[in-house]
Amino acid sequence: MPLTSPRGLAAQLLCITLGAGALHAQATVPVTKEQPAHAHHHAAALPPVTIPDGALYTAADVRFMQGMIAHHAQAIHMSRMAAAREASPRLVRLAQKIDLSQAGEIALMQDWLRAHRQFAPDTSSWRTMTMAGMLTSDELARLEAARGEPFDRLFLELMIRHHEGALAMVKELLATPRAAQDVDVNVLANEIEATQVAEIGLMQQMLQFD
Repeated sequence: MPLTSPRGLAAQLLCITLGAGALHAQATVPVTKEQPAHAHHHAAALPPVTIPDGALYTAADVRFMQGMIAHHAQAIHMSRMAAAREASPRLVRLAQKIDLSQAGEIALMQDWLRAHRQFAPDTSSWRTMTMAGMLTSDELARLEAARGEPFDRLFLELMIRHHEGALAMVKELLATPRAAQDVDVNVLANEIEATQVAEIGLMQQMLQFD
């Protein structure tokens, strides 16, 4: 359904958070294309954006939603490695929380894009779209090969950087003239920022006491 109010979106985001303890699905296909971790050029893989006359949202809003879908999808792929790689119970719980919350946000972003007749990437888009903080294929291979405590440490280090990339995307959006004036875009961007700042703090603590 289209997102229509900050109250409705906030309620959906709360449901996502409360669902973080649910079971998670199977992992997707691994990355096949090498990309620099700092890159931010996902628009090249997407159709042009056309904004109707009088629309409150902007091309920057559309690109943010499209890019964040791919960004979240890679985080979910990383998170779904944890249980099968002998990660600690605490890290598995964190990975499941990231999986459930970001999967829910992907659904919200896809709904918003479709409601505004914009192209909505699917969850395989992380294989061809690369933004700040996203892992290269070599880094993903290292994570896939790790087990136990080495997996925990590498996951935390890479996911912190991944989250920092998402925060950079939010910062760029909010600094763009006329962007994030659409209520749903603004609420979601701020929710992503608040959640991922908190998770970075938790992951830093986990690394400190590892």
